[in-house]
Amino acid sequence: MKPRILVTTTSFQDTPGDHHAKLSSTGWEILTARGPLSEADTLAQVGEIDGYICGDDCITRAVLEKARPRLKVLSKYGIGVDKIDVSSCTEFGIPLLFTPGVNHTTVAEHTFLLLLALEKNFLFHTDSTRSGGWKRQTGHELLDKTIGIVGMGRIGKEVALRAKAFGMKPIGYDVFWDEAFASAHGIPRLSTIDEVFAAADYLSIHTNLTPETRDLIRAESIARMKPGVIILNCARGEIVNTADMAAALKSGRIRGYGTDVLDEEPPPADHPLTKLPNCVVTPHIGSRTHESVQRQALAAVTNLINAMRGEKPLAQVNPEVPITKVV
Repeated sequence: MKPRILVTTTSFQDTPGDHHAKLSSTGWEILTARGPLSEADTLAQVGEIDGYICGDDCITRAVLEKARPRLKVLSKYGIGVDKIDVSSCTEFGIPLLFTPGVNHTTVAEHTFLLLLALEKNFLFHTDSTRSGGWKRQTGHELLDKTIGIVGMGRIGKEVALRAKAFGMKPIGYDVFWDEAFASAHGIPRLSTIDEVFAAADYLSIHTNLTPETRDLIRAESIARMKPGVIILNCARGEIVNTADMAAALKSGRIRGYGTDVLDEEPPPADHPLTKLPNCVVTPHIGSRTHESVQRQALAAVTNLINAMRGEKPLAQVNPEVPITKVV
């Protein structure tokens, strides 16, 4: 019987590239669904699949319990695994694979798209000319501004390099600090997040969602920031408390919020952030470029095929789980 593989990520499905041919060349049966899937939708898809290429689907313990024992490999398209019950994957002996190092350039570029859109009043001006007007607002330069980067991994580093190119002053905070990179590029490491909050004209979030970072940006931390700070979020929506952010935007305490992620995706029509004039929201497409999607998708397929054949994957979240041959 042919292995059955479920693919749910939409950018994987919608973007041409070698990943399609590589997956098809296995001869396996390929099933597709349009993610990201809720827990209920994911439950409906699993139980009769051997491998799974997932995006931001809700993969809970209940999902994994239904998926086993047939599910042998879970290949995450991307790097964020906060929607996956990693401990249950490990307990059940399911290798959880992921694709670090494939989208940092694209996400860093998107961070500056959000920042420039806010500082140059981009949407106001394009809305004006599209409606036949010629209204203008005065913007701000990025030159000499301090950008605080929370999370100096691959994406944070790329943001820092682009900030230097704009003549900005990047400062950073990360528990795992790359001193060689920071020294080479003149990026100071601040001792605490609060020091970054106090010094930054712009605050850019590039950390994982963990119990410690959930609601990291909330009323109490906003009070420790510079009045009129602009915050950028290309990480996870839950790192920012939505109600507190909306209140700070309305009061002007935060001058602007540029985000590619929300606490609820897709958002309801009455989401507090999507209609505010000083908030720019994009629909979680920071890594969705042809180049990045193809790199990410090919890595996810390679991970899946390698693991199904008992070979070492490119990257594994739970390396303590052994890779065993399935086909």
